[in-house]
Amino acid sequence: MTHTVQTVEYDVVVVGAGPVGENVADRVAAAGLSVAVVESELVGGECSYWACMPSKALLRPGLARADARRLPGLRDAVQGPLDADAVLGRRDYFTANWKDDGQVGWLESVGVRLHRGHGRLAGPRKVAVTGGPDGDVLLAARQAVAVCTGSRAVLPELPGLATADPWTSREATSAKQVPGRLAVVGGGVVGVEMATAWQSLGSQVTLLVRGDGLLPRMEPFAGELLTEALTEAGASVRTGVSVTAAERPGPGAPVTLTLDDGGTVEAEEVLFATGRAPRTDDLGLETIGLEPGSWLDVDDSCLVEGTDWLYAVGDVNHRALLTHQGKYQARIAGAAIGARADGAAPPDTTVWGPHAATADHAAVPQVVFTDPEIASVGLTLAEAESGGRRVRAVDYDLASVSGASLYGDGYKGRARMVVDLEREVLLGVTFVGPGVGELLHSATIAVTAEVPISRLWHAVPSYPTISEIWLRLLETYRG
Repeated sequence: MTHTVQTVEYDVVVVGAGPVGENVADRVAAAGLSVAVVESELVGGECSYWACMPSKALLRPGLARADARRLPGLRDAVQGPLDADAVLGRRDYFTANWKDDGQVGWLESVGVRLHRGHGRLAGPRKVAVTGGPDGDVLLAARQAVAVCTGSRAVLPELPGLATADPWTSREATSAKQVPGRLAVVGGGVVGVEMATAWQSLGSQVTLLVRGDGLLPRMEPFAGELLTEALTEAGASVRTGVSVTAAERPGPGAPVTLTLDDGGTVEAEEVLFATGRAPRTDDLGLETIGLEPGSWLDVDDSCLVEGTDWLYAVGDVNHRALLTHQGKYQARIAGAAIGARADGAAPPDTTVWGPHAATADHAAVPQVVFTDPEIASVGLTLAEAESGGRRVRAVDYDLASVSGASLYGDGYKGRARMVVDLEREVLLGVTFVGPGVGELLHSATIAVTAEVPISRLWHAVPSYPTISEIWLRLLETYRG
């Protein structure tokens, strides 16, 4: 008997219903195009269930307690342990208990058709959906296909690791119990945030970092201040070490990690936060002449190079692996798809144009929700210098700002702005200190808009807030 596959046509087909795919679908639907989204897991994606939302829900109680402990009159009231069950329960609330009914309802409300199942490209402008409740379906796109499948955690090839039942970021954010001891391999954002969260919940944390310090892609002082704070909180931070093998004798037994210096570390759980890979290995890229498992190279409108119909948006294009940056790309790509479909005028992909994701190059903001918080946007000093620019770094001790002193006793922090000396605009800004995450958008606006230093002088910060750091940085620059 011949197996008949139903073919359904849409203007746009989006593969992946995480925040990025949802935003692409929303933008093209708003442009009047018909759109379908394909999802093999939960609508809402990694961010909603295994990354941004659960991780920040886990982190927030510990950070609030740390702030409270800096204040006389409140310090003595918060000396006890966190209620781990309550923290995990709140985490579960923010993941909607790993159910996507609400997000499915939102898709329906904006006129987007959901096809559940595994989506694979089946040639130009075609996506085959298999394994879903509607049977096999072939989706044909009149205008565009957008790949928004994101990335996955990568585990290294190590003896014994396959049977050691290691955590990746998914297990670290969804675990139901607090491990007595947790080893974290990797000093990037996932590693330091999960070390912070589980340490605050009662785990004895050991961080194992192959390089010289934490957060190597940020300004060096960020990792230095964080290492000091984690150590003071009771964590062990070991740099310059690599894991060479792992062993867990059986279910429920501790895992033993062997290190290249001959030592060992034993823990109930081990988290490997050692990199990401694109979810393109089973996407059908070979049907259009691309390499399965590869990152997808795109232009600034997120159009895949060599095509006029395929877009790759979010982590999958390897431009900036952050949810908010992927959603920004989605807004750009959705607008570009709409413009190309309209045909009245070509997309405007000039720098900072409506169809160019220029911020991916010049102004990527990021907050690391540790204690202290770390917030940065744009280029570090090293990045600016390696690009051949004539720059100057302006540093200031955040603790000496009145707003920081009032925020809490013993406040420790630092700020840096990187100034382009030829144009006298900011190329990058980094803040390290409790509560600095909410300072970041002012810096993002300054970098994105290329506000001249002379005009920033007239942006008066309220007293006494931590934002007064802006005045201190500008005064230091002027000398």
